[in-house]
Amino acid sequence: MSSDHLLNPDQSQGRSPAERILLALKLHGPQTAPSLGKRLSISGEAARQQLVRLAEDALVNSWSEARGVGRPSQYWGLTASGHAEFPDTHAELTVQLLRTIRQTLGEDAVDRIIAAREEETRTGYRAALDGAGSLKERVETLVRLRTAEGYMAGFEEVADGAFLFVENHCPICAAAASCQGFCRAEINVFRDILGLDVTVERSEHILAGARRCAYVITPAPIAGAA
Repeated sequence: MSSDHLLNPDQSQGRSPAERILLALKLHGPQTAPSLGKRLSISGEAARQQLVRLAEDALVNSWSEARGVGRPSQYWGLTASGHAEFPDTHAELTVQLLRTIRQTLGEDAVDRIIAAREEETRTGYRAALDGAGSLKERVETLVRLRTAEGYMAGFEEVADGAFLFVENHCPICAAAASCQGFCRAEINVFRDILGLDVTVERSEHILAGARRCAYVITPAPIAGAA
């Protein structure tokens, strides 16, 4: 049985009910009002009232969806404006700087900047992972690092000793959209710091339209194993 490690620690303390609902939808995707109420320890009706108010502000929308037998259920999810409530760190300035560098110094200069950032990140992560022995310990440490940087990271254990590592938010999304070298550098770092005994493959990508980025981290087969 897979073990869910709260794809992110609870960050709802001190937030208003509306903010808690937005955060729950960001972290866990579309849900019904009753399921949101259960998750947030409020009634389903209280959750629905908050969702209606958020819909009036165009932060969420709803639709009917049939899952299994019975009547269709009403699901709620974030709109583009709702996602924008979770900021892209210095988005406009970053994109402007990338554009200026590209125009004045050329694409090669952008590549060198990304490579330098990649190496700096790799060095810092390796130092943080020093002493993390098992793959689970390494993944847990990576979750803490990425969450501290604003990625709302988390993980869950899946079949055959593998892990699903997720980032529910991308604080550099605008920069990554402008130059996808950032995404390439990111997965390179994950592969390097998690070790030669694992493979890392991206399974969901925000820039491809997914609500989050997700990576499957799989232990490499043991040589000589049947």
